[in-house]
Amino acid sequence: MTGVSPLLAGLCDDAALFPPGNAPLGSAVPAHFAHEDSGHAELVGPFVFPAPRLGELAAVLAGSGRTLAVSLTVPAGADAVPAAVEQLRGIDGARLVALEIAVPVDQSVTDLFAGLKEIAAAAPGVDIYVEVPRDDRRGEILARLADAGYRAKFRTGGVVADAYPDEAELAAAIAAVTQLGVPFKATAGLHHAVRNTAPDNGFEQHGFLNLMLATHLAATGAGAADVVAALADRDGARVAGALAALPDEEAAALRGRFLSYGTCSIADPLTDLTELGLMSVIETPAADEGTRA
Repeated sequence: MTGVSPLLAGLCDDAALFPPGNAPLGSAVPAHFAHEDSGHAELVGPFVFPAPRLGELAAVLAGSGRTLAVSLTVPAGADAVPAAVEQLRGIDGARLVALEIAVPVDQSVTDLFAGLKEIAAAAPGVDIYVEVPRDDRRGEILARLADAGYRAKFRTGGVVADAYPDEAELAAAIAAVTQLGVPFKATAGLHHAVRNTAPDNGFEQHGFLNLMLATHLAATGAGAADVVAALADRDGARVAGALAALPDEEAAALRGRFLSYGTCSIADPLTDLTELGLMSVIETPAADEGTRA
């Protein structure tokens, strides 16, 4: 397979600023532009940027002559979005394409969706993702996302072991969004294409290709056990082969459900996808400061 196939287009949101990569902003933005100019440009989605650091962005973009497509994460929740959007819109060279909004632990579902409605009205054309919490609000939030037409965001890892949902929990989340017709993205912990054990800390890490295959299976009628098994599968050739064999129509349907995932280093998916035969050439810009994990 040459270049970037439709199965993989726009799959990797550039989260270089986030753990464990923690790239310096001054190198992460030029690295993102280098990816956009590379042969694997179609693999790369927007630059994920944390709202609390917006004050740093203008200086980095000044004089670049480029426009940075930004997916803005707002960890403080919907109430903090209007001010963050206004601030970003005042930065030359930054273009808001998506919002990733966390849900505070004390926020009711009713208040959340009242806030989202105001945000959507003030930011037309911007994709709105809700970082769905792992608590008893999850079911109601997902159902209301379906009704409102917003998107879901699932955390699939982090800097502690408890941040990683096990296969059963993640399979249930995938089944729920596919049944409801809610498109979703994933973030954190997806450092490699296939299920693995992190060598430095022993964390069991999900693979982004496993998530893709599990999503396809859940959407096409597979039982919970098969979805769980797809998430647990460590045979990279088998997982990649199953995805590569999907007819174009099924691949397009899959990507309409599983939209993207955040990665702190574009180099990692490039390496894995090439080794698994899903891409033919690795072109990793020297400016890529992402840290593999």
